Amino acid sequence: MEQFLQEAKDASRVLNTLSGAQKNKILKEMAEALRANTMNLIEANALDMADGKKNNLSSALMDRLFLDESRIESMAVAVEEIAALKEPVGRVLDGWVTEDGLKIEKVSIPIGVIGIIYESRPNVTSDTAALCFKSSNVCVLKGGKEAEHSNKAIASVLQAVLKRNDLPEALISLIPDSSREGVNKLIKMDKYVDLIIPRGGEGLIRHVSQNATVSVVKHDKGQCHTYIDKDANQEDAIKIALNAKVQRPGVCNAMETLLVDKEIASQILPKLKAAFDEVHTQLKGCEQTQELIEVAHASDEDFDTEYLANILNIRVVDGVRGAIEHIVRFGSGHSEAIITENISSAEEFLNAIDAAAVYVNASTRFTDGGAFGFGAEVGISTNKLHARGPMGIEGLTTYKFKIYGKGQIR
Repeated sequence: MEQFLQEAKDASRVLNTLSGAQKNKILKEMAEALRANTMNLIEANALDMADGKKNNLSSALMDRLFLDESRIESMAVAVEEIAALKEPVGRVLDGWVTEDGLKIEKVSIPIGVIGIIYESRPNVTSDTAALCFKSSNVCVLKGGKEAEHSNKAIASVLQAVLKRNDLPEALISLIPDSSREGVNKLIKMDKYVDLIIPRGGEGLIRHVSQNATVSVVKHDKGQCHTYIDKDANQEDAIKIALNAKVQRPGVCNAMETLLVDKEIASQILPKLKAAFDEVHTQLKGCEQTQELIEVAHASDEDFDTEYLANILNIRVVDGVRGAIEHIVRFGSGHSEAIITENISSAEEFLNAIDAAAVYVNASTRFTDGGAFGFGAEVGISTNKLHARGPMGIEGLTTYKFKIYGKGQIR
């Protein structure tokens, strides 16, 4: 592991010599290489899918794992979109001259070597590799065991492009020891690794956060809520709630709990139940919800659970303040939404909710690097430092100060 990470550290110096134009050319070649290897990637993914079926992976995990021509094309497009983004490194973020005549520039630079630990989704391999490459960072990848064949195949395609351009394969690499012990070594290698980004289940995030000596940016669980206010357009509210839950239930920005203002609960809950019954959502509710529609009981444990499945909690609350109180107690700082036509209620919710993304009249499913215009993301950060929300290329840079003098001494 130490030798592998030393090579990664050495490779970062090579990456710092590349111009933005050179990086963009190579990224475009990577996108074309993904397209050219579509059938190879599908074959590798079929092995993972077969293993997943054998190991009884949930339908949500199987959906995350699956690759077809359309998803591989989306991966290639994401790489091209990243190439099209403005150069993140070497930008002068600020500049001034001090009283002593020193000219100071605050300039963006790469973080260095970034370890990314993730589960299930093979597209994370190409997305994160491209984002790191664009921002002149070396990425050390640790994908989930369930996507082992897919991740290796994707990494091989990207490494072949690096090789063709006389660049070290260590710029984009999978860690040699993908066991739990290997991960435990990686997260303590602060001599070589500058940042760890874990994205996956609650257990993985907790383990990395508690045991790493390398700095960590967490992609924590998505305990996302949608609150339907008494002043909501009810037709829009039902449409948004459906999208937030069922468009893709197995992802972190899907809604897990629906909050409904008590003033409209008797009108809207029967309509919501009919809509969710059509898409076979399993509903659980608080006692007030159960008085109005037939659903299973939702306990505090349910309200604290990230299902990543077509299961939804419902709670009747006392207006905006009641919604805020619930979210403060159970939210994970990911994505929260209010559906209302009342500007004052919307502003109160926006200002009171402490989350990476807070929406008015839109689905939480938009919390995504691609949807935000970042091309892709290395994760949705629920940290407050150093990056928050969908973490694109700017989140993969830091800065240094360049100081120009003319013989000044202090």
